[in-house]
Amino acid sequence: MVAAIADFYAGCSIFVIGFTGFMGRVLVEKLLRSCSDIKAIYVLIRPKNNQDVRQRLEDVFSSKLFDKLRKERPEFRTKVIPVNGNMLEPHLGMSQSDMTRLVTDVSVVFHAAATANFEEHLKSGVLMNLHGVKKLAELCKQMSKLEALVYVSTVFANCDRSQVQEAIYPPALQPQKLMEAAEWMDAEMMEILAPHLIGKRPNTYTYIKAMVEYLLVEEYASLPIAIIRPSIVGASLREPFPGWLDNFDGPTNLLTKVGKGILRSMMGNVNGKADVVPIDLVINLMIASAWYTSVHRPSNTMVYNLTTGNLNKATWGHWERYVRDYFLKNPLDHPLRVPRLRFTTSSVWFRLNHWIDHDLRAYVLDFFRLLMGRQPCSVQYNESQKKTLKSLDYFTLNQWEFSNDNLVMLWNKVNKEDQSVFNFNVKSINWPSYVENYCLGVKRYFLKEELSGLPGARRAMKRLQYSWFLIKITTFIILWCLLAKRVAVARALWQKVIFLALFIYQKLPSFAKSH
Repeated sequence: MVAAIADFYAGCSIFVIGFTGFMGRVLVEKLLRSCSDIKAIYVLIRPKNNQDVRQRLEDVFSSKLFDKLRKERPEFRTKVIPVNGNMLEPHLGMSQSDMTRLVTDVSVVFHAAATANFEEHLKSGVLMNLHGVKKLAELCKQMSKLEALVYVSTVFANCDRSQVQEAIYPPALQPQKLMEAAEWMDAEMMEILAPHLIGKRPNTYTYIKAMVEYLLVEEYASLPIAIIRPSIVGASLREPFPGWLDNFDGPTNLLTKVGKGILRSMMGNVNGKADVVPIDLVINLMIASAWYTSVHRPSNTMVYNLTTGNLNKATWGHWERYVRDYFLKNPLDHPLRVPRLRFTTSSVWFRLNHWIDHDLRAYVLDFFRLLMGRQPCSVQYNESQKKTLKSLDYFTLNQWEFSNDNLVMLWNKVNKEDQSVFNFNVKSINWPSYVENYCLGVKRYFLKEELSGLPGARRAMKRLQYSWFLIKITTFIILWCLLAKRVAVARALWQKVIFLALFIYQKLPSFAKSH
């Protein structure tokens, strides 16, 4: 059977925005490995921290992500061409010669860059994301060979709706007016207006993503555009390695804290859909959608909701159990406490648990830091963590119905061979296996802990479990003794408990002999 997708990319030149980000790096690696006849991949890179674009390019290539390519195709570097640029500058900060080369050579464009900070100020978000995409679209209009422009949005761009179709929803304010306001209005004034503009959405990130979608279909409908809307992006399912990750965003941040025993309670509905999607499925959909856009020429801009909730449901309760079990099975090195995560919909119960598990502990740790002459930092870190958790409450407490008609349609258009190479079928996810690999990925790829140390880590975890059990029992006994001195009922009950324990102890030898 013909490998239609790889054949489509043969001889193509690609332009990738967001190469130095998590998604951009995985995209380029997959294109180079599975579409080996690609002509060139141009990657927009901004000089940073006294590093020029080639130094930053080599930093990315030194990652373990490219290990397979280094072995299979050691010459892969020659196909990746860095382009000096900046999304905030006119013409994307590119030189005229680079622009000319892109305009005449590129046939597929992937935009996988965005400021994903939920606390991003509205003005900077508009300048980076909305203005940046407009500049890119203007460049694409000049590309004589353009076959597809793939823009990565988020399925939560329209989270103010309980049901989200694979369609573009018109905003109350036109994107052009928002961009004009950002040019003359200072950041402080825009922050005052932000709550009125974003409405029921939880942050500026989701609001601006929706504005970009509308901008593309309204002002650039003549371009061959595909919009990808993934849900919460997590570690890889299979490629390049199961559990691969190399950033601290999204679920990885939380899993690391849970594994270390730092985070133990969150607001969330245990029966709610945990709509997490592996990064490699997102990448494969991006690649396949560009192929479909070029070959099948749909009359309208295609939107693909890449979600798991309706097609392969896992709940936050599942994640709560899986994460606990797998971090006990494969512990991180030097955890502070036994891993445990509990979701609750009760704000009172959450605050109580958080005060006991996090706030009180932070103050105690800082007290001992002061005694030892060290700088206290636990309370400050704890406050930062609470702020992060608050920004996630909206997504763990609420539920949405996301349609997947276009996603299913595209999957059925892809032939069997391409389905194997470019898998984006969320039904292929086995959740227990995926979460276990994710937890191992946190240990191996993010924290750089060796798997050879697992036997020692497991022994240490057993000791930690016993220690915490003894601490709980000792605390309970002390509190009960204090109570028994003052309350007659408690004292009588305490005596009965001791009598029962002695009775069982005396009976144990005779019971053992009879069995």
